Amino acid sequence: MSPVSRKLAGCMTVPTLTRRDLNRATLARQMLLAREQTSVVHGIERLIALQAQLARPPFIGLWSRLAAFRREELVQLVVRREVVRAPFLRGTLHLVSARDYLDLHPVIAPVLHAATRSVLRERADALDIARLVALARAYFDAEPRTMDELRDHLAELHAGGDVRAMALAVRMHLPVVQVPGETPWGYPGTADFAPAASWLGKPLRDGGAPQALVLRYLASFGPATATDVQTWSGLTRVKEVLNALREQLSVFRDERGRELFDLPDAPRPPADTAAPARFLPDYDNLLLAHDDRTRVIADEHRPRIVMSANLRILPTFLVDGFVAGTWTIERKKATAALVLEPFEALGKAAREQLAEEGEALLRFMEEDAGAFEVRFGKAGAAKAPAARAKAKSDGAAKAPAAGVKAKSGGAAKAPAARAKSKSGGAAKAPAARAKATR
Repeated sequence: MSPVSRKLAGCMTVPTLTRRDLNRATLARQMLLAREQTSVVHGIERLIALQAQLARPPFIGLWSRLAAFRREELVQLVVRREVVRAPFLRGTLHLVSARDYLDLHPVIAPVLHAATRSVLRERADALDIARLVALARAYFDAEPRTMDELRDHLAELHAGGDVRAMALAVRMHLPVVQVPGETPWGYPGTADFAPAASWLGKPLRDGGAPQALVLRYLASFGPATATDVQTWSGLTRVKEVLNALREQLSVFRDERGRELFDLPDAPRPPADTAAPARFLPDYDNLLLAHDDRTRVIADEHRPRIVMSANLRILPTFLVDGFVAGTWTIERKKATAALVLEPFEALGKAAREQLAEEGEALLRFMEEDAGAFEVRFGKAGAAKAPAARAKAKSDGAAKAPAAGVKAKSGGAAKAPAARAKSKSGGAAKAPAARAKATR
């Protein structure tokens, strides 16, 4: 049999997973088909890490996934140093359990080191990185400092030097974690850094094999192609790693014939499994963990969730398991409003689910508010992300939105929300659901 014939025969015997199959499998692992009863640390480890450039998004991500999640639980874990916020995957800030940080950072460290040269190019040649790391470690060990303070310190030691390049090299080569502050969301806007080993009281492992990280990825985001794994992790030679693991894995193909790898016992629910409305925060890794992201968002919608000025990934909401729009929180005096901007027209059932889930999100994020509103903008009318108001999963914004309102007042548990129709009357709906605008 020729190589081509063998390849075709293989394609015929390997099961094919549709886009909806992949969607439901990924949502099941991401705890987005149903909130799960598990500890916060275990929930974070199920996700491996939560992207955390901003302080609030990890709280929203966990609230959408864990049953009865309370903000104070995560804050206490951070204070007790069981969870850390640190440069991690792709060199960006992530929230990760302390034990996973100690085990997995050595695996991704070579990726971070390579990224330094990729970003700095010839500027890296002028740096004595080993010396810079030693200087920075001593500086941070003396007491926690901000990255701005580190840059000032390096500028004093290296007058006329490329301070930004030096600081980036330190960030990518020296394992550091942020120090929490006395804030409601765990970390201040500008946090101090401390050496990870000093902060956690344990040394990091010397090196690490990529196989463990790849298996963890499949448990959290599979089934996936080799390119998906590489996009998320930055690891090289992923195909070699997967081939070495092939006997331990299940193999599928997607509708384009690409090879997918998965853990044999990982959940793969039927494609018609119900998927509830869910709200995702800025930078949620569900939207960043694959090369082909059509399993969660249509290609035509991807530009609408990215702010081109700073590449910020906007907070989004899911309908039937797929990204259906963006959202922001507005706060005006005692009233908190959740403003939804759908990409396409939403049906009545979807609006009702979003209104109920959205009010619950408001009560979690803005617990001191006296009244709550869920407003739906006109389908497809959202401005280009670069021009729109700043997304406020991390604060309060002022941006007009037309459409349906779901209102309720009072504290933690209020009566069912009511949605105003355009004709002006109050449309009653059960369990805080908003009636669709006609």
